[in-house]
Amino acid sequence: MGLRNYFCSNLLRIYVEVNNLRSLDESREILYVIRTMDVLMGSGVGLEAAIHSISQGGYGIISDDFNELMVNINEGRPLERELRALLKKAEFDGYKRIVNTMINNVTQNTDIIDTLRKQGVRMEEDRSNKVKEYIEELGGVPETLLSIGMIGPIILSILGIAPQLMEGAEDIMGTFDPVMIMSIVNGGLIFTLIGMAMTGIKAHTKDPGL
Repeated sequence: MGLRNYFCSNLLRIYVEVNNLRSLDESREILYVIRTMDVLMGSGVGLEAAIHSISQGGYGIISDDFNELMVNINEGRPLERELRALLKKAEFDGYKRIVNTMINNVTQNTDIIDTLRKQGVRMEEDRSNKVKEYIEELGGVPETLLSIGMIGPIILSILGIAPQLMEGAEDIMGTFDPVMIMSIVNGGLIFTLIGMAMTGIKAHTKDPGL
């Protein structure tokens, strides 16, 4: 019962993490977007032109978002309205802050370049901390895989040949049902494979977004 609950809880957590891939993609690309906008706008390019440049590709989901935004703008929709719609769609906090910065620039003509640089520095610090945490969490993965992938099959193999090892000891140990033993071994191997897969997926889904 405890083993089943363990696997179910891990499967549920992995499902939630895998379905949060948009946030992961945003976090992976946003720092590069900030640096690109800083360079472009620092050289005199306007906000809309900078958005258009990023929309051409190379920045994952953010390029897709900006491309959709530019299509709508070219159809006559206001930039502020499209940025507010994008703000609702964004999931990663850093992405939301950048979009909100762009909205403030459009509505209040704020110094977007200085704000972008400050947010870029802050994001680099956050990313460095996440990398350290990721390395610490990843440190236990090899030991976990070793335990599950090697020790588990050894124990199951011993269990599988137990009827042969115990021949002549039926009076003491009782009779072993070979079919039941093989069912236990096969089930154990399946759980071993699932455990190894979940360990690998867990490590992957905790990618800090580099």
